[in-house]
Amino acid sequence: MSIPVRVRGSVVVPDAELMWRFSRSSGPGGQHVNTSDTQVELLFDIAASAVLPPVWKERALERLSGRLVDGGVLVVRSSEHRSQWRNREAAAVRLGALLSEAVAPPARTRRATKPSRGMVERRLTDKKRRADVKRGRSGKFD
Repeated sequence: MSIPVRVRGSVVVPDAELMWRFSRSSGPGGQHVNTSDTQVELLFDIAASAVLPPVWKERALERLSGRLVDGGVLVVRSSEHRSQWRNREAAAVRLGALLSEAVAPPARTRRATKPSRGMVERRLTDKKRRADVKRGRSGKFD
């Protein structure tokens, strides 16, 4: 019963590095909810992972620092479905999305540019024209 957790490209977290915990979930379900462990917690130790390249690991630890527990363990919880299997799938997808976003390369910094002279002139003439239109609406300047 393996649910692949794809990080980016061909990098997939192996099942050996994932730890699953199950507990009783709250919410609808009638008597069934009192007897089955449908809530899923998926734990992944980023710090001890062998599958993530060092650069990705560093990025993930930095970007997910607010979500990590016990020195580098990421916990994803899912209880929105009534079945444990669907909650497992949801947790695996959410973990993959979190890791994918966390290890993504940083966005390129914006290089400041200057508007062209023609653009500045057009903006100023449009501003002047708009001011004249508005001034023409009031009866003061007739």
